[in-house]
Amino acid sequence: MLKGFKDFIMRGNVVDLAVGIVIGAAFTAVVTAFTAAFLKPLIQLLGGGTGVDAGKPTVRGVVFDIPGFVNALITFVLTAAVLYFLVVYPLNRLAERRKRGEEPPPEAPSEEVKLLTEIRDALVRQQVAPGAVNDILGRHQQEPPR
Repeated sequence: MLKGFKDFIMRGNVVDLAVGIVIGAAFTAVVTAFTAAFLKPLIQLLGGGTGVDAGKPTVRGVVFDIPGFVNALITFVLTAAVLYFLVVYPLNRLAERRKRGEEPPPEAPSEEVKLLTEIRDALVRQQVAPGAVNDILGRHQQEPPR
């Protein structure tokens, strides 16, 4: 199961890219909700004042939404950090391990495959008539097109 998941991650095709974008968007929504619900009010309180315009300085009637900007900046940094440490860094480490040859060797063939290989080799050693191995194994050769 984990091997299949690892192969899925390392495939790198368009579907995987789409899945990554959807996951990234969903995670960004979570971080945005967190910063809007907890950090923005805290920034507004630190900026002074209460109410909707707390912490937003006004110059000649123009409101500067500094808490909104700081909130967006924190959202970006948190999203980038989590994606880096949970996606990019582990994949880079895996790629380095593959380059160095530390990747675990492929799984050994099953007992059935080993048995069939031994049967095939024994039949070939007996030098059976051409095509007899295919007949024994149930393979049918197609005639070439005319």
